[in-house]
Amino acid sequence: MWRRRFSTTGVTSGQLTKKKWDAVVIGGGHNGLIAAAYLARGGLSVAVLERRHIIGGAAVTEEIVPGFKFSRCSYLQSLLRPCIIRELELGKHGLKLLKRSPSSFTPCLDGRYLLLGPDQALNHSEISKFSSHDADAYPRYEKQLERFCGFMDPLLDATPPESLQGASSFNEKLSNKMSKSAFWARCLRQAASLGQKDMVDFMDLLLSPASKVLNNWFESDVLKATLATDAVIGSTASVHTPGSGYVLLHHVMGETDGERGIWSYVEGGMGSVSMAIANAAKEAGAQIFTNTEVSEVLTEDSSIVKGVLLADGRRVESSVILSNATPYRTYVELVPTNVLPEKFVGAIKNSDYSSATTKINLAVDKLPQFQCCNTNHSSPGPEHFGTIHIGAESMDEVHSACHDAENGLPSRRPVIEMTIPSSLDTTISPPGKHVINLFIQYTPYKPSDGSWEDPAYREAFAQRCFKLIDEYAPGFSSSVISYDMLTPPDLEREIGLTGGNIFHGAMGLDSLFLMRPVKGWSNYRSPLKGLYLCGSGAHPGGGVMGAPGRNAAHVVLQDLKRIQRE
Repeated sequence: MWRRRFSTTGVTSGQLTKKKWDAVVIGGGHNGLIAAAYLARGGLSVAVLERRHIIGGAAVTEEIVPGFKFSRCSYLQSLLRPCIIRELELGKHGLKLLKRSPSSFTPCLDGRYLLLGPDQALNHSEISKFSSHDADAYPRYEKQLERFCGFMDPLLDATPPESLQGASSFNEKLSNKMSKSAFWARCLRQAASLGQKDMVDFMDLLLSPASKVLNNWFESDVLKATLATDAVIGSTASVHTPGSGYVLLHHVMGETDGERGIWSYVEGGMGSVSMAIANAAKEAGAQIFTNTEVSEVLTEDSSIVKGVLLADGRRVESSVILSNATPYRTYVELVPTNVLPEKFVGAIKNSDYSSATTKINLAVDKLPQFQCCNTNHSSPGPEHFGTIHIGAESMDEVHSACHDAENGLPSRRPVIEMTIPSSLDTTISPPGKHVINLFIQYTPYKPSDGSWEDPAYREAFAQRCFKLIDEYAPGFSSSVISYDMLTPPDLEREIGLTGGNIFHGAMGLDSLFLMRPVKGWSNYRSPLKGLYLCGSGAHPGGGVMGAPGRNAAHVVLQDLKRIQRE
């Protein structure tokens, strides 16, 4: 059985409380598993404690409908750091990536459509249907984003150059100063290599609304809207929100097998990513326990961790705790009151955990047939392989959908990113049938016209989405066998995402790098000695990237070596 395979630990729960562990990881999401793998490879005894029956967190595969394996939350792979894939030998442990080409399809109600992908000749031909100017500008746009990503890339795998926290020896102060100087010197060299023009353009991208950036590059509404969805995905922001231009970098930030900007499906669903990491962690000696919920971080004299208390009353001892939970869950709900500084807790509480994202996973009995393609075939075509953009033919449409949510209403015409992983992965659905993912915006956490707890309200919104797809692919609604729907409150309750935010907290410019999760604590440490944050709420942020887990593990190992020297 699929679920059983993903929840097997190979150890008994009785082993958990019989020893003091070198490190305990709260949460078996991909970052927690990565942290465990690196810590175990560093020689530590490590226990991963997962609340659910299955590992993976948001990178999980579940068979909700018999015969159909859903990537319930995250659904594409590109951001996972190449160094992690290489160092943990994830290919050897079962990770198989399925490249998508074409990677994007935008159908239009006027009968036209736009395909985009890694094939430059295809891109030029497709964009030329809307604008010859844009067809010529598009390669330059991608090249510029690639240069900016080259500038940012080293920052993702590095611990932010945080100021020292607490009392420090002379040697620690000297080492910290030298480390920070070296970090900023590298940044200056990289900035110099970009040149002033590119640096000014980079700052413009970081600070501007996505709409301004795209309007300066292109004239075609369809192309701009297709690219604009990258800037608002997973957020409550509009394309006109200052700073949303930064997220356009996600268009080219990731890679598959060394190819920049290539997003892929994962054979077996996104749970296969987590399973490959878990296999690497277990090979290194880490032990993983499912159905093991942590209810409290235990402290000694309110100044140092000594373990965790489980929901069933058992205690697990360790002097090092890494939390893969959200910052709010970690510091507000798991750490006892009055242990952490009031200012720190206040900053965590005041962070933005809002979400307007809903995920619907569907089992269907046939592929959608898009009217604009004028085809009728049972096997997948180019329009089925990539991300299909529904309800986003102009940036104004995206903004209108966001405006509805700002007024407390689920979007009347939602912005939908549809993917059909079974078009390339034959392991996740029965022959002739398919799995479809709908990533939907915008859906407020607390709608003003109803409640997500009301089955009729949920069903009405789902049907609104299906009928919108019907406009582009007639008969789509009738192909639905069954579906699984996760609104922001569902994502919070089932997956543990505070507010339903898929990034463990907003990814605005005020919440990145030295300010993630809050100012003064960007280096994975916390005011409570021995407690570290290793999830997406830490630098460099959300997505199935793995960098927070890897970076946090390296900080823990450095701290333990320093303690041993003392």
